Amino acid sequence: MYDPDQLRTFLAVAQSLSFTQAAERLGIRQPTVSQHVRKLETAVGRPLFVRDTRTVTLTADGEAMAGFARTILAAHEEAAGYFTGSELRGRLRFGVTDDLALTPLPRILRDFRQLYPRIDLELTVAQSPNLLRRVESGHLDLAYVKHGGGGYEPNGRLVRRDPMVWAGIAGTRIAPDGPVPLVAYQAPSLSRSLGVQSLEQAGRSCRITCIVRGVNGVLAAVRAGLGIAIFARSLMPVDLVEPPPSAGLPELPSIDLVLITNPRAAKEPAEALTAAILGSNAPLKPNAA
Repeated sequence: MYDPDQLRTFLAVAQSLSFTQAAERLGIRQPTVSQHVRKLETAVGRPLFVRDTRTVTLTADGEAMAGFARTILAAHEEAAGYFTGSELRGRLRFGVTDDLALTPLPRILRDFRQLYPRIDLELTVAQSPNLLRRVESGHLDLAYVKHGGGGYEPNGRLVRRDPMVWAGIAGTRIAPDGPVPLVAYQAPSLSRSLGVQSLEQAGRSCRITCIVRGVNGVLAAVRAGLGIAIFARSLMPVDLVEPPPSAGLPELPSIDLVLITNPRAAKEPAEALTAAILGSNAPLKPNAA
């Protein structure tokens, strides 16, 4: 009952929260995006977005439709693959950063494995620099990583751009004229480098209170009150908060969440997973626990 093209357009808007970015991603004109969304809203009889001249947000019905749309499109692709005899097969070595592995990405991978059961999916979880090296050395076919922005073409696809933010537990005290207590990944780490550089440029010093290997260590240290850490805003756990302006912390730059493809990898399995991630509207919010 719902047009697949309209559902794909809806998910692209819900992913980017931008009609303009959705049009660029889908390779269609912005009026066409608006038309698809309007027709889908007419079909369901309820508004799916609240939008004004500056912002686009999902309504509660829009959040529900995102789940239904993913299910409908997955069933559509599965049926098409069955009857066209074009079921993909092969091996796909996929790498992902550990903080992204704590988001609904595992559900996307589960749906992907159900849709393409003959693709042997191998998962590696590590930090972005290590994953990039493994792609370059030919040990990974596709990696979902955090990138400092630009310079990942022609083998990279932007999933979303996200501002980096300072985060800690409520009530964490940060003296505006003292060193910033920082919980950080061991080097090399993109978030650590960006945080230290931003502090140095602002004339602030930092004190590394805890060095960790993975996101679970970051969360444990921050929740224990050992200091603050740096997250992409969409990946910040819901039980953490940004320090108040009185802390005097500098603004952090944005990063890109990017899918990097090994050009020597089998093309079709990598493109199929790339499409699944780009087309998903799963909120990138880790669990609080």
